[in-house]
Amino acid sequence: MTTKSLASHQEPHLERQLSNRHIQLIAIGGAIGTGLFMGSGKTISAAGPSVIFVYMIIGFMLFFVMRAMGELLLSNLNYKSFSDFAADLLGPWAGFFTGWTYWFCWVITGIADVIAIAGYSKELWPGLPLWIPGLITIALLLLLNLATVKAFGETEFWFALIKIIAIAALIVVGLFMIFSGFQSDAGPATFTNLWSHGGFFPNEFMGFVAGFQIAVFAFVGIELVGTTAAEAKDPEKNLPKAINSIPIRVLLFYVGALIILMSVTPWTQFQAGHSPFIAMFSLAGLGAAATVVNLVVLSSAMSSANSGIYSTSRMVFGLAQEGDAPSVFGGLSRRKVPQNALFLSCVLLLSGVVLMYAGQDIGKAFDMVTTVSAVCFVFVWSIILASYLAFRRRRPHLHEASKYRMPGGVPMVWLVFAFFAFVLWALTTQPDTLLALLVTPVWFILLGAAWLVLRRRPAHLARYAAFQADLAREEETSNAREFDKVQK
Repeated sequence: MTTKSLASHQEPHLERQLSNRHIQLIAIGGAIGTGLFMGSGKTISAAGPSVIFVYMIIGFMLFFVMRAMGELLLSNLNYKSFSDFAADLLGPWAGFFTGWTYWFCWVITGIADVIAIAGYSKELWPGLPLWIPGLITIALLLLLNLATVKAFGETEFWFALIKIIAIAALIVVGLFMIFSGFQSDAGPATFTNLWSHGGFFPNEFMGFVAGFQIAVFAFVGIELVGTTAAEAKDPEKNLPKAINSIPIRVLLFYVGALIILMSVTPWTQFQAGHSPFIAMFSLAGLGAAATVVNLVVLSSAMSSANSGIYSTSRMVFGLAQEGDAPSVFGGLSRRKVPQNALFLSCVLLLSGVVLMYAGQDIGKAFDMVTTVSAVCFVFVWSIILASYLAFRRRRPHLHEASKYRMPGGVPMVWLVFAFFAFVLWALTTQPDTLLALLVTPVWFILLGAAWLVLRRRPAHLARYAAFQADLAREEETSNAREFDKVQK
């Protein structure tokens, strides 16, 4: 619901300017986040080699969330995001909660990225105060996002390409080290390291469970392909293409990279708060390469934060246009950019700098914000699945006519719901993630109070009625097109 107004009031940003290469690389960039580069050290140290299965399971489950989202977005081309179909299929409350929670998710994720960038900068320049890279990052991201959507797409294209090249280089170098019999203080580089240090489950079941805590955060942003594809040329072709490539991305960039890392160095050598990607190149004696990878990891965090600022600014702009946010955030600059919404997002990112100084522990600050972010993203993903169930119940004819159906259907939805319940339980098993999990409901309490005030306002009701009328017209038009095709 919140993005309907984007179509009508911010047309330059919703013109289909993004080419297929933009969409594909943005989709890959969304699936390769800070959680892989910075969080995998903690995940490996907690779960051991079983982390491979952790990433495979999460990727498998989220693939079906993305397929459900794809079927819903293509069922009515007037939907611009999951916030739209949530409002249509579940009610206006769902659009409100989903829009604001998604905004909050990306603000929190952006804070985590700023913390990660400060941490990497400290490794490159040990004496550098943390606030300097934090402020430089936020200023740079603000400048990048004050341009058009095409400029954003081009920036993300190159950010994603850098990440792909870095992971490919790691895999190639790692394979060379393994097959050349490389030796280090930790022992030889060999695939047997995967099972010769306590087996695949060295920390037993609870160690395996602990791996899900930070690994879930590595996948946040995977749904960005859906929101960005709404601005793509030929969405009926490019959206399915991007979603269908998710399993290949997970196998190559997550599973492939982790297998190489734990083969070159036994899993017992990994530590939380340290990037295993940088460590492997340093181990190979490639000091310069390790520095380059540090810069690559830095760019990865920049990429994630860039996507976050883009998403939050567009979402809060849409909320303002719908009357669900202060009207000051509904204005556009001369370049047709929601600059006030951008400034809001950047100001909120400054809290990441405050968090680092409050705790003086980058690792703990990162863990806290990533857990809150993961819980909120699980809520958004759950809303997508709940919308799919409502879609199947209320509009079976559209499901039957769909050319891009979610495999597994309704039973698969309930299996993914069960998995989400397992993830929430996993977050209760450690004191740090439990604290973040207990704090998160405060956000939903605040949203509920705001909704009680807004939901009965006449202007809000009128906008929702207009929104439904637009969707009905699009459905009638779509049905007419299908009828004409059958007649021909």
